[in-house]
Amino acid sequence: MITFLEGILDEKEANAAVINVGGVGYEVNISLNTYENLPPMGDKIRLLVFHHLRENEEKLFGFYSREEREVFLKLIEVSGIGPTSALLILSSQPISTLCQTIAREDVKALSSIKGIGKKTAERIIVELKDKLTHLAGKTAPAGISKNAADAVMALVALGFRQAEVQEAVQKALKNDPDASTDQLVRYVIQNRG
Repeated sequence: MITFLEGILDEKEANAAVINVGGVGYEVNISLNTYENLPPMGDKIRLLVFHHLRENEEKLFGFYSREEREVFLKLIEVSGIGPTSALLILSSQPISTLCQTIAREDVKALSSIKGIGKKTAERIIVELKDKLTHLAGKTAPAGISKNAADAVMALVALGFRQAEVQEAVQKALKNDPDASTDQLVRYVIQNRG
């Protein structure tokens, strides 16, 4: 079983990367979280990997952090969630925000993810809410509110980069700790650049 790949980043797209390991190119499916953490093409990279084998296909799924791989592995244990759906869920929001969304039992936020219906969202919450709380606390910015988490998710859906959005939302919260989701989104859009 392949646990990680280390080599040169040969190609990258929002959902996949090719890593040249000793002259062999490995295509790895990735989330937007991992994509945003990739180095420039031609640089050295190490990705943690999940090696998915089925009768008629073999795929590699890559992760920039141990936390992301851990959440992915928990997600694919949930009935009805395969590796591709798990990557879509991981791409929907930063890992800490996703774990908080599950811990808050926010069915609406989860079911807004493409391909995840209300029943699947409820199943994710029931099966994972107690298994991911350590990651929500460990990787989340201190005291992130539901409004902040929702603002980050909305801005990422609009095409903003997650790392920049998280920083901008935190800055907006310093100016107004009680800002609504809409106010946070407007602030980030008006102050970008």
